[in-house]
Amino acid sequence: MRLDPRYRGIFYMLLAALGFSVMGGAAKSLKGSFGAGQLVFFRNLVGLLALAPSLLIRPPVQPGGKLGRLIFRGLMGTIALYTLLYCILHIPLGTAMSYNLTSAVFIAIFSFFLFGEYHGKKVVVAVLLGFLGMLLIYKPIMHFPWYYHVAGLISGIVSAIAYLTLGRLARYYDPRVIVLSFLLSGFFIPLVTMIIHYTAGVPADGLFIIDWQWPEGREWFSVLLLGLAALFGQYFVTRAYGADKAGIVSVFGYANIVYSVFIGMALGDAFPDWMSSLGICCIIGSGAIISLVKRRTAIS
Repeated sequence: MRLDPRYRGIFYMLLAALGFSVMGGAAKSLKGSFGAGQLVFFRNLVGLLALAPSLLIRPPVQPGGKLGRLIFRGLMGTIALYTLLYCILHIPLGTAMSYNLTSAVFIAIFSFFLFGEYHGKKVVVAVLLGFLGMLLIYKPIMHFPWYYHVAGLISGIVSAIAYLTLGRLARYYDPRVIVLSFLLSGFFIPLVTMIIHYTAGVPADGLFIIDWQWPEGREWFSVLLLGLAALFGQYFVTRAYGADKAGIVSVFGYANIVYSVFIGMALGDAFPDWMSSLGICCIIGSGAIISLVKRRTAIS
């Protein structure tokens, strides 16, 4: 059965959200065994091994010509992954994903200051609503160190930059090549920091500098799931933004938070209290308003 083109982008985004949520759950299950940097390495190594056969069997056909932008997108995506996994390891999964999905708020801000895009008062209100959501999430979990919250905000900001770049790459590159740029960046950066750790004696920091450990027992399954689920999500988010207007498909990316809350509960997280839940709803509402207003503007 063929998928109606009108709903293809939405369907792809729901699949992407599920993939990223499962990735987060797999990372959460490895808490206490690995730091964020090594999880970045595992995630991208598995992704490279899974993606390589596809590229060899069916080589990409694309105009290309935007190599610098492709490399930049890979770097931004890798930094966003570092900070997201760092948050996942230290704060509730739903909260970590909520911080990451503040990217819609920052996309609106960057679009205004960098490209002069102004979509009216509704978007301004939505941006303020998004910041209110961040404060409501931040306040109930102040017992977590402040730098976990900063990492969450950085993941949202850098994700916004990566998504802005992604929208301008879809017409030049096969989705698999865009994913490949991200995987290569996320493979070589941890590898370099690992070499720095062992050759220069720089101590491991739980984030960028890696002290290597091998998975044991069931950890191998979680590592494999981490990489495959992330590749699944990355591929379908690329397909989603290429299949429809970013404004409409990004609304359905917020399913990630819902999936993540329940996956996190299955792994031992508490259900968000009323204030955190209200903050999550504010972030979802903010992103939905921004996305729908931008879609109407594009149509008009």
